[in-house]
Amino acid sequence: SQITGSGPHGRIIKADVENAKPGAAPSAAPKSAAAPAPRPAASGQPVITAPGDQRIPHTAVRKVIARRMLESKQTVPHFYLTVECEIDALLAARAAINAVAEKRGAKASVNDMVIKAAAKALRDHPDCNASWTEDEMIQYGAVDISVAVATDRGLITPIVRNADMKGVAQISIEMKDLATRAKDGKLKLDEFQGGGFTISNLGMFGVKEFAAIINPPQAMILAVGVGEERVVARKGQMVIRNMMSCTLAVDHRVVDGAMGAQFLQTLRAYIEQPAAMLV
Repeated sequence: SQITGSGPHGRIIKADVENAKPGAAPSAAPKSAAAPAPRPAASGQPVITAPGDQRIPHTAVRKVIARRMLESKQTVPHFYLTVECEIDALLAARAAINAVAEKRGAKASVNDMVIKAAAKALRDHPDCNASWTEDEMIQYGAVDISVAVATDRGLITPIVRNADMKGVAQISIEMKDLATRAKDGKLKLDEFQGGGFTISNLGMFGVKEFAAIINPPQAMILAVGVGEERVVARKGQMVIRNMMSCTLAVDHRVVDGAMGAQFLQTLRAYIEQPAAMLV
């Protein structure tokens, strides 16, 4: 009780005990070096730093992302639905589209076709193209798809407006331009603020499946995994097909389980039969 600790947060360490004299009045033990003041973590507990650790100030974008994602997980009742999509027909359609679209300087990706499929599914299920407010439900007339793009400053979601009314080649051209300007920090506010539905694709990193956090005030976000060859059962036979996992995160205040499942069923139908997107 008469020893003053020199360790982190005043803890008594071995040297304090060895240097103490019986009956001596409390005195501050020498400190080898002044330790940086601990910073509180998100949990409220202090973060203990050590030599070699770096302190990287938050950017304005990172602060906004952190605030919005925390708000989403704390206030939005998420539930998740996952389907496995066979994409052999989609890959064949993509190759055929690119054979023509290259003349326009476009080269459609799988993600461009998923954007189109999601837009068509939202047009078929307008109740899912909505947002919650405390007084009413806002059902959007336009189908505007936000697409997550990773940048050096953090995640940003440029918007393909009226995606259900555009061809895949046009979506590809717009997405390439939006993604480039997003990474350069040259997007206008109306090009990334708004939207009624978000797509986040980590397939290019080899991620098989994941669940994304809803981007408020939107009611749904689609997490797209890698398209890869897998062994699947077809009519009692084991065959190899290109498969892709899609997980839909849903705000249960806006979309019930059956509604979300029906939307996802329609989305899968468009992905597996891409010709239906042209009808």
